[in-house]
Amino acid sequence: MAQITLKDIAKALNLSPSTVSRAMRDHPAISKKTRKIVKDYAEAHKYKPNRLALQLRTNKNNTIGVIVPEIVHYFFSTVLDGIQQETESEGYNLLISHSNEDYEREVKCVETLLDARVCGILVSQSKTTVKYDHFQEILDNNVHLLFFDRICTGINTDKVVVDDYAGAFTAVEYLIESGCRNIAFLGSVPSMPISNNRRMGYEDALRKHKIAIDKKLIEVCDTVELAKKVIPEMLKLDPVPDAFFCINDEVAAYCIQIAKSLGFMVPEEVSVCGFTNSYITEVTYPRLTSVDQYGVEMGKVAARLLINRIEGREKKEGVVSRVIKTELVVKESTKPVQSIAQRY
Repeated sequence: MAQITLKDIAKALNLSPSTVSRAMRDHPAISKKTRKIVKDYAEAHKYKPNRLALQLRTNKNNTIGVIVPEIVHYFFSTVLDGIQQETESEGYNLLISHSNEDYEREVKCVETLLDARVCGILVSQSKTTVKYDHFQEILDNNVHLLFFDRICTGINTDKVVVDDYAGAFTAVEYLIESGCRNIAFLGSVPSMPISNNRRMGYEDALRKHKIAIDKKLIEVCDTVELAKKVIPEMLKLDPVPDAFFCINDEVAAYCIQIAKSLGFMVPEEVSVCGFTNSYITEVTYPRLTSVDQYGVEMGKVAARLLINRIEGREKKEGVVSRVIKTELVVKESTKPVQSIAQRY
């Protein structure tokens, strides 16, 4: 059955649409008797107001747009969960779109959200994005913009990030303290700050422990397809890597599988560490050590900061940055930390 409209109610009750509209809003010019008749009829016929039409009439929109690289992805799904929890509690609606890691599609996402007259947009940019005019267009339209996780350094606006450097440093130092020396880093494209920050954390942990940085052990490998190509080749190196620090849990899970299929024992011969601490960590064998990014918390913090900007509660001028702390969750895909005597 089609949804009834104000015009349908007006026709059924032999009233004007404007009278019905005012009755629904408890306008004092409409008698209590008429208001009750209208509301009772609306309730009985399950009338639902057209929020978009209301927003267009009042020029007030309480819809926030979100652009993520992927929706079917554990980390981004947890961030969206946090965003939804926070926006719903504050009375905002969400329009969610995903770029599918494609720049052109990301541009269209921005256009669609601006056409919908959203009051703010949360973005985690595509890894193929190298031009930022579409993001600047958001600000030029006086729409609030906030980046989360994958931030755009070319646009001066608020951001919420994971402490990628500290997360990587802690993970790699743990691998070193467990006795590993030839630690490979499987990262992402250098245009992404999260990849650079994790690589710097990886390199600084090696430097702290006076281990030389070997460029052969650093590869772009952030998808399952790349993992199937890159990891078998790295396991042919001499010496063989005795640990892999991976940019995400998907790559780390395949790293475990590939290493075992080639005859390596995990973690006795090859330790593996991921990044996200997703459900995958519990279904690999052995269970995967990973860095927890706290995606739900990131989503809540990002949405809260954006809403505070929209409503004028955030008074600080210039860029506001929030950093979500990480935690290394140790499981069975890495060796236990050795004592100093064992280590050296």
